[in-house]
Amino acid sequence: MKILFISEYLPQEMLGIMWISRALKDAGHETKALFLPDRAWMKKVEEYEPDILCYSVTTGMHLYLAEINAKVKSVLPNAVSVFGGPHATFSPEFVATKGIDAVCRGEGEGAIVELANRLRDKQDYYDVENFWFKHKETGEIIKNGQRPLVQDIDSLGFPDREVVYDAGAIYRETDRKVFVSQRGCPMPCSFCFHHAMKKKIYNTRNGDYVRKRSVTHLLDEIKQVRAKYNLKFVHFVDDIFNLRNDWLDEFCERYPKEIGLPFDVILMANMTTEAHIEKLRGAGCVYARIAFEAASDHVRNTVFRKHTTRQQLVDASTWIRKHGIRLGSLNILGGPGGTIEDELETIKLNIECKVDHPMVSIMQPYPMFDIEETTREMGYAIASLDEFPINYRRTAPVLFENKHKIENLQKLFPITVRNPWLMRFVPTLIKAKWMYRPYLVLFMLHAEYLVAEQAMIYASAQGLKGPRYWTWVDFVYRLATKGVFRVYQTVFERFTRTRFSSFTTRLQARLQMGDERVVAHMD
Repeated sequence: MKILFISEYLPQEMLGIMWISRALKDAGHETKALFLPDRAWMKKVEEYEPDILCYSVTTGMHLYLAEINAKVKSVLPNAVSVFGGPHATFSPEFVATKGIDAVCRGEGEGAIVELANRLRDKQDYYDVENFWFKHKETGEIIKNGQRPLVQDIDSLGFPDREVVYDAGAIYRETDRKVFVSQRGCPMPCSFCFHHAMKKKIYNTRNGDYVRKRSVTHLLDEIKQVRAKYNLKFVHFVDDIFNLRNDWLDEFCERYPKEIGLPFDVILMANMTTEAHIEKLRGAGCVYARIAFEAASDHVRNTVFRKHTTRQQLVDASTWIRKHGIRLGSLNILGGPGGTIEDELETIKLNIECKVDHPMVSIMQPYPMFDIEETTREMGYAIASLDEFPINYRRTAPVLFENKHKIENLQKLFPITVRNPWLMRFVPTLIKAKWMYRPYLVLFMLHAEYLVAEQAMIYASAQGLKGPRYWTWVDFVYRLATKGVFRVYQTVFERFTRTRFSSFTTRLQARLQMGDERVVAHMD
């Protein structure tokens, strides 16, 4: 069977596609990826003639990819279209959308292989676990249960990077590549998908849900990637890299000897000790992110359920800076029950901790997440799923009174953290609704500068020197190259719009204004 993954370009290579492709190839199937925009995309689809079309979809992008799928199905009506990812998992009723044949909920490796095998063997497939199907003859929605989670994730092999790198040279050629050492997270954060996946999709406990790759398996993958592709910096995307002390000890002892490349991590403040930071620095860590989320104890711990004290945030930040590691923070504005004063305090906490790379998003009450229920219980109206923003750094789907102030503050947040003298002016600056777009442009430019600044740190750790690695030179280079990409993407949108009569105006605005997921942070 031939399987085609269709996706928009994202800020970094897609590990989900890679692992699904690995499972399919190991089972004897053929895979290929196609990234949009691509002016020859339909020709490529028709020439490949896939048997299965795969899309990984988030809430906010679901309408766009449904339209893309409808276009493909108009010329390949017999191809089976499968939607996976967060939106399919938590809003499986999406399968009723015209042109969609199935949605896959949760982990997809075993499920997609079984589906492909049955299609190849011309067997009935409507009882394959993890899927909701729409019967091709009756239109009936068939809802299947979940297969057990994969416990030994080493057994999945290495993600198939070839499928992504062959389709997108930008991913293959970049110096920094993405790796992950675990699946699942033990924390109950109300705004994150993990609690919903663990309790509402799989009805399981942390012992089965949180799984870690062996250090050997992870290091072997990095070695393989370095031998085959350009790799100078390692980007770990684990939710909590310091989850297990024994694993961290082994990693920090072996990594500098066997790999020796600079890397970055995400740490959980209430699990972090200064000993962790010392070991990570010795292993080559040059950048660590801590989830602040909110300065207000009520919002952070009662609403968001972070179970982290302010002192733990300050201590972890102090240790990171003390040992010469770049400090990043993750923050969320617009939590239900919070005030503008609470949000301003979050900026002040970042300033107090001297955060080098502040990142901030706007709270999104996605379906089946506990934060959605909390938001409704507090009496806030939530936009329909079809009106959710494509990007969680743009707008708020919660219809609260100070919505425009939150959206403006989010754009000014990182600029203010890095320039504390602006703090006195911020309460006034966020009042003007008409300043949203100018603030958005500033936000995107500043985000790109922070990435260039970060790249210089990576280069310095590798001993790479010269004007190409100077922050301002790199910043200008990024703007120039991504400006060309943005023009191309906008032209692509206008071209496709003539063929998609129901294409949303929101998507058009996104492409014309630019999307910081692509314009910024695509290294």
